[in-house]
Amino acid sequence: MTSKAAPNTARKPNVIVLFADDLGYGELSCQGNKEIPTPHIDSIAANGVRFTDGYVSAPVCSPSRAGLMSGRYQARFGYHTNVMPHTAKGSNLGIPASETTLAEHLQSAGYRTGLIGKWHLGSRKDFNPIRNGFDYFFGFAHEGRYFVRPPYDGVTTMLRKRPLPKGGKGNRWISPDGKLIYHNLLGNEPRYNLHNPILRGDKVVEEKRYLTDAFTDEAVRFIEREKQSPFFLFLSYNAVHSPLQGADAYMKKMSHIDDVHRRIFAAMLANLDDSVGTVLRKIRDVGLEENTLIFFLSDNGGPTKELTSSNHPLAGGKGRFLEGGIRVPFMAQWKGRIPPGQVYRNPVISLDIYATAAALAGKPVGKERTDGVDLMPFLNGKNPGAPHAQLFWCYRQGGALRQGDWKLLKDRKDWKLFNLATDIEENHNLAAKNLKKLEEMKVEWLKLRKTMPGHK
Repeated sequence: MTSKAAPNTARKPNVIVLFADDLGYGELSCQGNKEIPTPHIDSIAANGVRFTDGYVSAPVCSPSRAGLMSGRYQARFGYHTNVMPHTAKGSNLGIPASETTLAEHLQSAGYRTGLIGKWHLGSRKDFNPIRNGFDYFFGFAHEGRYFVRPPYDGVTTMLRKRPLPKGGKGNRWISPDGKLIYHNLLGNEPRYNLHNPILRGDKVVEEKRYLTDAFTDEAVRFIEREKQSPFFLFLSYNAVHSPLQGADAYMKKMSHIDDVHRRIFAAMLANLDDSVGTVLRKIRDVGLEENTLIFFLSDNGGPTKELTSSNHPLAGGKGRFLEGGIRVPFMAQWKGRIPPGQVYRNPVISLDIYATAAALAGKPVGKERTDGVDLMPFLNGKNPGAPHAQLFWCYRQGGALRQGDWKLLKDRKDWKLFNLATDIEENHNLAAKNLKKLEEMKVEWLKLRKTMPGHK
């Protein structure tokens, strides 16, 4: 039997961030998906709060993570690239030393810190998580990895490939045993594992477990090892990011889904949900449920064509500033501190995690250090107002600004205006009918963007 840590309300609370990859807004049961059960992730919302308008700071992986880890709009320190250093060994792209990561901040407050899973904030030695505030790291540096390496034992694998092997019909080629599938709907699958080993600290290790399971096992061990001290755990899954690989047991569970593309995605999500359940159970088993704030969110919207990851009812997806690219599944629980069953409708953003954790650690950060806010007063009823007067986004040629229910969207050279209270799908551009509001928000967006390096 697992030994339990004695509850201690005077102890600084633990913080766990459960981070999914490319999970669309509409893919959880608590978000309206009736096809794929996600009871464990749903339980976080049931036992705490579900944010209907929860955002990330970018519509793609690496900038989004830079925002969360710094607590600032990543454009403030010139982070405008979705780093893919598997194509360039030793790339100089990564989170700059000028930024104090959330791990560094909590480490200075006496926390033990761990990152398990995907980093995607630089692959050079100086970018390694153990040199950026994490006491422990088990995972990989780049944007993705195979969940199981070739020959793909124990999984059904679906990959992008142009042209299809001989014998492919339509958009797919399927192996005789049905366990390997190629499709030509998109470009070729990236070389995920190139220059991208599994690391423990800065040492290369061999890993044969299905990665979602491996990361869960490591997280459980980290919690057991650090249960006597306040800790910060960033459990950064690469599920449900490509490559699409569904474990046999979960493929069987999802056999009711006819289309194999969707079935593999569902298997990956069900596996992720069970993994979240294992982590939640471990927190209960060691008696830390009342001492642990847990967040769950995705790094950006779902790439529907690639994964089937749905952003329903939102428009757009990964890579775009329509709601489907930046509004994500987002929830939190803290037994005894966040009233259960809340549905919170004011906009929040991933940057708020930094400010919230810093305040709980007894080292709050001011506006000069973060663009986020401490969410706890808004969740426990002490502050009835809205956390943010506005939220800002910019990346490459696009961007957005949200003020209340109004949203300004910059799509290359086009400016659009939506009222999300009546048009969550962003079907009706109101720019021509609200020129004054459009110009006011354009002025504010341009003023903010000029403060960002590379956008003068």
